[in-house]
Amino acid sequence: MRNGGQLLVECLMALGATKSFGVPGESYLAVLDALHDTQGRLDYILCRQEGGAAFMAAAYGKLTGLPGIAFVTRGPGATNASIGVHTAMQDSAPMLLFVGQVGTDMKGREAFQELDYRAVFGTMAKWAVEIDRVERIPEIVARAWTLAVTGRPGPVVIALPEDMLTSLTDAAPLSGPAEIFEPAPSASAMRRLREMLAGAERPLILYGGCNWRAGAMAAIQRFAEASDIPVVSVFRYQDQYDNFSPTFCGEAGVGMTPSVRTLLADADVILAVNNRFGENSTAGYTLFDVPQPRQAIIHVHGSDIEIGKVYRPALGIHAGPNAFAEALGGLEPVEGGWAQWRHRGRAAYDAGFDLPDLPSPVDMGKVTAHLREVLPDDVILTNGAGNFTVWPNKFFRYGPKATLLAPQSGAMGYGVPAAIAAKVAHPGRCVVCFAGDGDFQMTSQELATASQAGAQPIILVLNNGIYGTIRAHQERHYPERVSGTDMVSPDFSMLARAYGFHGERVEKTQDFAAAFERAMASKTGAVLDLVISPEALTPRQTLSQMRDAALAAKV
Repeated sequence: MRNGGQLLVECLMALGATKSFGVPGESYLAVLDALHDTQGRLDYILCRQEGGAAFMAAAYGKLTGLPGIAFVTRGPGATNASIGVHTAMQDSAPMLLFVGQVGTDMKGREAFQELDYRAVFGTMAKWAVEIDRVERIPEIVARAWTLAVTGRPGPVVIALPEDMLTSLTDAAPLSGPAEIFEPAPSASAMRRLREMLAGAERPLILYGGCNWRAGAMAAIQRFAEASDIPVVSVFRYQDQYDNFSPTFCGEAGVGMTPSVRTLLADADVILAVNNRFGENSTAGYTLFDVPQPRQAIIHVHGSDIEIGKVYRPALGIHAGPNAFAEALGGLEPVEGGWAQWRHRGRAAYDAGFDLPDLPSPVDMGKVTAHLREVLPDDVILTNGAGNFTVWPNKFFRYGPKATLLAPQSGAMGYGVPAAIAAKVAHPGRCVVCFAGDGDFQMTSQELATASQAGAQPIILVLNNGIYGTIRAHQERHYPERVSGTDMVSPDFSMLARAYGFHGERVEKTQDFAAAFERAMASKTGAVLDLVISPEALTPRQTLSQMRDAALAAKV
């Protein structure tokens, strides 16, 4: 016999879980007790706020392809964690959030911290469920795990009534994970796909999603290079494709460059693989006509719900990204007269890295150029939300080993927890977080989590004393009426040292290289407080203009 808490933990370990993130609560004490004996097999990383724990789980799922696991208490713990659930959903990242719940004998009375989790998370997660019998724990956990990783991956929320965790049962735990193959494209679908690409004048490959296995994107790259077809990433997934390939032409997202916009708008056949057509990657749903685009879209997705959800495709293929990549690798390349089309897209992408000097104590153009030179090939970059994200999102080239963890939801505060989760998952890899001063302060308390877990990344705080994105919109729409966007912040270098990190304030561009070298050498992680003038954190539209000017100067 075992109690429900023990049964739950044994099921998770059988499915392959090795890490979990959480904030303790009395509503799931039986689970905490079961985790007492699993350190080294299923680790519990103690976090400082449930939002940080949920961000870590969402990032872990996005990075590993396995469900990131978070445990939080009922009521306030669940609502704090909701930001991570929403982020995982928009990122299509697998995640399991386990939430404490009042005992079944108290339900429906508005007991202390009681919530209706199906109502709270129903539109935010793939599935929200509450365990109603202790014997059903293996069934529900197995279904939740499978649902999180299949189709369009995403978060699942499981409520744990206290009495379900303390009740005894002789139900057996799961014996292991199920082997589930992705849906694969039919031979006739692949023949039709090739016909459409071969008949195109301006073909384009658009991809997204985070559930790619090793080698799958390489197969797509080989096909794209052999066929000389330009490739564009959706918002914040540029790391999935080798940016050094001559076929890579940039990212469709916030701050979309004119060249990428032109590629999407002028393409006549678009092979869209594993992406949902979100607002940011379609310029607010203006690049393609709804519901019938003038472009012939071939939409490939592992979830049949995504195909035709916004745009009616000319060809829909229900297939997982990895199974599709394998099938694409078996096709003969296509040939056409679009070499100049691809070349112009690539030339514009390359030109975008040439920036003029920026009027700032620390010039982030030069900082990012330096980082491109010194960071290892397998670096993991993370960021939250704000104008500062233009630097890791638009001015870094991701090779086949590099990784970007960045939220499609635009959630401030994601970068620091994501960096900690990355170090938990890959302690030997270099992890660098870009954070604005406002963004950093959303989750800076998780530096304590990092120190305790021995998972200390390098954090670059781009400090300009304002909420930069909101200020840019404010000054555009309400000129000379600035309100609510100025910040008074602590000394971030001192704060870092208080948490056991190496901390430095960098006030001049020429001092950055040495400071970053010290940060890389630090065994305790590092926070570099970079002094950025408000005017220098240039709005993305202006950076796009810089790209165009650089390209014009070259040609």
